[in-house]
Amino acid sequence: MKSLLSLIISVLFLLVACKKNTVGGNAVVKGTVAHHSKSIANARVYVKYGTNDFPGADTTKYDYTFMVDNTGTFSQNFFKGNYYLYAIGFDYSIVPPFTVKGGIPVTLRTNEELDKTIAVTE
Repeated sequence: MKSLLSLIISVLFLLVACKKNTVGGNAVVKGTVAHHSKSIANARVYVKYGTNDFPGADTTKYDYTFMVDNTGTFSQNFFKGNYYLYAIGFDYSIVPPFTVKGGIPVTLRTNEELDKTIAVTE
């Protein structure tokens, strides 16, 4: 009975200790959302956990979302794992303003910090 309890506690510890593919860890992705090298302020970034493949343009298929700031930059903490970041914003330097979107795959290791540009297009 004692060994069964020890096994259960060990498995639970491993599940909690080996957290991956979610936000809040000690790996960081920071960067910019940009259209033709121009930062896109207040874009929304959608995050799909556990993949480096583009999940598609349907934003309901993503696991998490965050906004970039008014300079087009962001910094987000993640646990180690694979992610796909998909950004949607507006380029107001074009009349009329265009919706711009695009994405990048990201693979993170524990304690890693990556600087990425999410290039978006019309």
